[in-house]
Amino acid sequence: MAMKTAELVFVPSPGIGHLLSTVELAKILVNQDHRLSITLLIMKFPFETKIAKYTKSFYESPIPRLKFIEIKEDQPSSSERYKSTFFYDFIDSHKGKVRDVLSEISISEKSQLSGVIVDMFCTSMIDVANEFGVPSYVYYTSGAAMLGLVLHFQHLRDDLNEDIIEYKDKDTDFTVPTYINPLHSKVLPSVLFDNEEGSKLFLDQAKRYRETKGIIINTFLELESHSVTALSEDPNIPPVYTAGPILNLKSEASQESELILKWLNLQPESSVVFLCFGSYGSFSAEQVKEIAIALENSGHRFLWSLRRPPPEGKMEPPSEYENLEEILPEGFLKRTAETGKIIGWAPQIEVLSHSAVGGFVSHCGWNSTLESVWCGVPMATWPIYAEQQLNAFEMVKDLEMAVEIKIDYRREVWTTNSEILGADLIEERIRCLMDPENKIRSKVKEMQRKSSSTLKEGGSSWSSIRRFIDSVVTKN
Repeated sequence: MAMKTAELVFVPSPGIGHLLSTVELAKILVNQDHRLSITLLIMKFPFETKIAKYTKSFYESPIPRLKFIEIKEDQPSSSERYKSTFFYDFIDSHKGKVRDVLSEISISEKSQLSGVIVDMFCTSMIDVANEFGVPSYVYYTSGAAMLGLVLHFQHLRDDLNEDIIEYKDKDTDFTVPTYINPLHSKVLPSVLFDNEEGSKLFLDQAKRYRETKGIIINTFLELESHSVTALSEDPNIPPVYTAGPILNLKSEASQESELILKWLNLQPESSVVFLCFGSYGSFSAEQVKEIAIALENSGHRFLWSLRRPPPEGKMEPPSEYENLEEILPEGFLKRTAETGKIIGWAPQIEVLSHSAVGGFVSHCGWNSTLESVWCGVPMATWPIYAEQQLNAFEMVKDLEMAVEIKIDYRREVWTTNSEILGADLIEERIRCLMDPENKIRSKVKEMQRKSSSTLKEGGSSWSSIRRFIDSVVTKN
């Protein structure tokens, strides 16, 4: 009788960013061990448009021992999208369908249900895994330092009875074990202070991480050695497995990306500064003008992904400008026609991989941070929301691998209200970023070499994944 494979069920968070990262992790796991099979469950927000296009490729090019199942809500969740509970209510409303899938796998003759891997925001699915008596694991799509921070604040709240909301107004530095340097409240994620309900839900997720059998993190030991060591040495945290950098390195071929790459082909090596602020990054008209003036005065070649903000309060991504003249200083496009190019959507990994690109002005999302390291392109940090301020702090202060534009800049994702950074500051920081003598450049190149070998056989992430798989399969 053929031996059963060990079956893992993945429950990624709804949203294209988390899904992309989870699919790449699943591929790494099944490719490393033939004794493993994976079922990946896909939830879709009603307003998420990219997932259907992406998932189509799963069915056109099937991957051995990796199966995808789209699941729907048991009943439609509340449409009050601005409630802090909407996100978690939406995930909870899929529990019945997750239960059905686990039930079917548990009676399979081909595989043995061996564990459930939940996204960092899907910890309520641990309840379903417990019903079937199988271990749960967390896939943490941010970095090890950030994981340590949420666990630290959860510990302060639950074990030391501290009121976390009070940290919002503390004008002092404080230490967190996973960061080398003391932190200030200005770089903490606003979700910690949004309101008591939002803060509670966020830290309740972290509390449940401690119940799991292990936490897989999208990072690698060489990049975050201090943070990974701090987590590993804490007896109250489950085993951590570094599996990164987990990146989706394939960009969609399109006419726009061809034109962008054709333009880059004409530029000298390491001469272009690339500005891109993620799926939800956009700025007010006043801030756009300051960036434009800074770029023109810097004299550097530039490729700028410039997006129109959504209407105030609307829960949708930025859109493309139909007429750039309306937003840019008069004559800017003519004056910079030889040295700059403004685009809408950007094929980011392809751009960063191009030899003409010498610097990256970034919002410091974790995926973008890992991509900049993977491609060996130093960053200038301009965080906007979520945990981006902490990523900027880690890259600038702890790792000394990035130039600071402003570490604690903050603009909530559905608004354009924020402070305006002046052209002089932006220009000076761009000049610093593009300076060939800047010491961060060699540090980033060194880390690039390490990032490319860590997932190869014998590398630190490869070995960590091996330990994780062995712990799953031997229990089978």
